[in-house]
Amino acid sequence: MGGKCPHRNVKKRRYSHKTARRTKFELKGDDMVYAQLNKPDEERAPLPLDEDLPGMGQYYCLHCDRYFSNVAVRDEHFKTKRHKKRIKQMMGPAPHTQLDADVAAGMGMPDNGPKLMSM
Repeated sequence: MGGKCPHRNVKKRRYSHKTARRTKFELKGDDMVYAQLNKPDEERAPLPLDEDLPGMGQYYCLHCDRYFSNVAVRDEHFKTKRHKKRIKQMMGPAPHTQLDADVAAGMGMPDNGPKLMSM
């Protein structure tokens, strides 16, 4: 009835391969995407070739901040509910920025009220 303890040789728990891969392509924050969308078309630079990105970095969804392997996959993405929700979110009011968070936490410039006349 005896035998080895089943927990004796359990290796340390490590992050899965999926977690490591997920952090490889980190997404921009909502405020950065919103600022990029509000730039005029003249200021937007064409996408440079990048071997590390899917599709050499040429097929990009600006609203979702995602790269795609080819045109067909990108066009299918444009039809999804996730993309449509993202467009609606980006067309609304501006998302919160880090400055808003600092002010809410009391780390912004002090507000001492209106200046009174000195006598």
